[in-house]
Amino acid sequence: MKLVEPPSCSSLSTVVLIGRNRRGQWIVQEQNGLYGGLFVSRAQAIKYALFENGQHPETIVELPREIELDMGKTPNITVAQRAA
Repeated sequence: MKLVEPPSCSSLSTVVLIGRNRRGQWIVQEQNGLYGGLFVSRAQAIKYALFENGQHPETIVELPREIELDMGKTPNITVAQRAA
């Protein structure tokens, strides 16, 4: 059986931002807009971020200020990432 990684795991250097929005919900947003989500708890937000970034906690940054989920961003995908 072949294991399939999420497409976002191909880039280890991307930063994943975690914080709360103005309603107190937890937000996860990859810096280039490749993935993101809205979560009820910090634990679930971190679990999702770790899954998406290939278990690299050093790339997760928790923001002290409010953050809003922006799914309207156009992902900054390189040719190498498209080929992966």
